[in-house]
Amino acid sequence: MTLDLSSTPQLTARFDSDATGELIGDGVRETFAEESTERLREAVLGRVGELASAAGRPVQLTVSDDEGDWLLAVQPDGSIGDEAALSAAQSGEHVPVSSRGSLSGGSSSEEVPARDTAAREAPTRESFLHVERPRPDRAKQGVRGALARAGMPLSPSAAELRERIELDAVSRHWAGPRTIAIVNGKGGANKTPTTALLSAVFARNGGSGVLAWDNNETRGTLGWRTEKDEHDSTVQSLLPATDMLMSAGARTADIGHFVHHQNADKYDVLRSNPTMLATEQRISSADFDRLHAVATKFYRLVIIDSGNDESAERWLRMIDHTDQLVIATTALGEHAEAGALLLEALLQRDSHSARLAREAVVIVSQSERTGPAADVRRVATGFEPLARRAVTIPFDPEMHGGRLSFESLAPRTRRAWLHAAAAVADGL
Repeated sequence: MTLDLSSTPQLTARFDSDATGELIGDGVRETFAEESTERLREAVLGRVGELASAAGRPVQLTVSDDEGDWLLAVQPDGSIGDEAALSAAQSGEHVPVSSRGSLSGGSSSEEVPARDTAAREAPTRESFLHVERPRPDRAKQGVRGALARAGMPLSPSAAELRERIELDAVSRHWAGPRTIAIVNGKGGANKTPTTALLSAVFARNGGSGVLAWDNNETRGTLGWRTEKDEHDSTVQSLLPATDMLMSAGARTADIGHFVHHQNADKYDVLRSNPTMLATEQRISSADFDRLHAVATKFYRLVIIDSGNDESAERWLRMIDHTDQLVIATTALGEHAEAGALLLEALLQRDSHSARLAREAVVIVSQSERTGPAADVRRVATGFEPLARRAVTIPFDPEMHGGRLSFESLAPRTRRAWLHAAAAVADGL
């Protein structure tokens, strides 16, 4: 059966995230499948325009997608308006072009009254400076964005507004450098992916000046999971060069001899050496101070992937330099418990560590071993009394093994990492 508008000019369009959808009218369905969501919207709206033209009257169209539901009017000429345009068209009233989805605006017929002689002799004017003419806020995403680009003045959805706020948060530059420590005393708790992907979010949105530092003397794998430059430099290579890099003659590009740039994700990596024994790459408190001084001279944001030994000098000195603490964990009980015990221990260490614990952000990632997503939410809820924020990351195979690349993640995973990074940024 095909759609028939002889009985009632009312249709419902549903759009799914996999570029499929359906058009429903009086119990009859037409299904659509396109190569992209943009093409899907064009196909469905084009079909509604055909139906309105065949019926010779406006069609009421209810659009449903993941942003919500709203009512539109599709005219026989294919133009699109909102509820007011539909009501006006059905009652026979004149519908202004600007409310029917036209790309052109109307012009005013009002005449500007002539100024009197006195006004012309002593003219006054407003300054051309400090005059703000804010542009109307239009939707840019989803169906609302597609219709806004076609000329229909739709405002952003609540979800799009939240995303804009979070993008603004992670794009911010602070006065002075900031240090973020990613911690959990249990191995395999997702510290390295958390370090790399938070670095990617901050660098891709806020620009250069982000360093991911592998502060691990027990086979840290941040270097294995990120891009490598033509050299083999590690933390051990940088240590003898700290005096030179801190000198007045050091150039910004000199740091490139010791770090590995991530071309797509825009941040740099300071590697540890996972092939060396821990005893061969001990870092003292004084060593850490020198490394941190260099890092914060050349970078505005330093994100440190820590080791598992919470008693090591380099680990404790990292905490002393930290501005924002992040607990990385999966929903496995031992990972979550290790993170909680660490927060409790920091509360007892000193006032700075206690503040970090109270203001910590917990990022709970779903892995193949953690079971259903409900377990991830349960762990996050359990951390809420202990930390400032607890956020979740859905399972994504691109996070488990191999090189970490933000662009390779699924859209919902990228969105979750943006949400997590914005929570971290709020503490900086």
